[in-house]
Amino acid sequence: MGDLVYSVSVWVIPLVFAIVFHEISHGWVANLLGDPTAAQLGRLSPNPIRHVDPFGTVVLPLVLAVSGAPVFGWAKPVPVIAQRLRNPRIDMMLVALAGPLSNLLMAVLATIALTFSGLESGVEPVGFHAFVVDNLVNFLLINIFLAVFNLLPIPPFDGGHVVEGLLPRPLAAKWAQMARYAFPVLIILLVVLPMLSPQLNVVGRLVQPIVFAIARFFLGSAGLAG
Repeated sequence: MGDLVYSVSVWVIPLVFAIVFHEISHGWVANLLGDPTAAQLGRLSPNPIRHVDPFGTVVLPLVLAVSGAPVFGWAKPVPVIAQRLRNPRIDMMLVALAGPLSNLLMAVLATIALTFSGLESGVEPVGFHAFVVDNLVNFLLINIFLAVFNLLPIPPFDGGHVVEGLLPRPLAAKWAQMARYAFPVLIILLVVLPMLSPQLNVVGRLVQPIVFAIARFFLGSAGLAG
């Protein structure tokens, strides 16, 4: 039971922080570009309670952590009204990119923290030091994963919003309608396709190699690669 609690805590804690600040960054950039909706609704607060999605932030990550599967989740999307932005098509792309960019920034901060954590390559930390290091490493991995995964160029991901902004307006409207299928798309990508065939595992074959390559670079920068 102790090992289970430890495993859950070192994955779910960094995940909650990563996805909460991902969403806050969307609202912060939207507010900067003319849409104060998120600010008016109190969704720029770092308080996780304001952003928790019962299933995506709590239930799913816990189930994945307990089962030993890669931990993934999401928070309640920050509301953005495109019509309130000064330049809706361009600004919506910037709002979308703010999420993955915030994750990369947090990955950099995790790398800096690991650099000064007192951890040496090949040396196993113990006690509270191990807890801190495991949280930092997982925070690094989760943020890189969220950045890369959310840049997939399909709705409902942030990369899909960027594609929408680049398409001609008639096509962009049809493309945006695909966002209504957000949850089924996630289930298909994360569960159904990998079950059908390893060749169809988009996350395993496309996302994870990029994530691991970036993670090796960051860990190498912290003197922990190898």
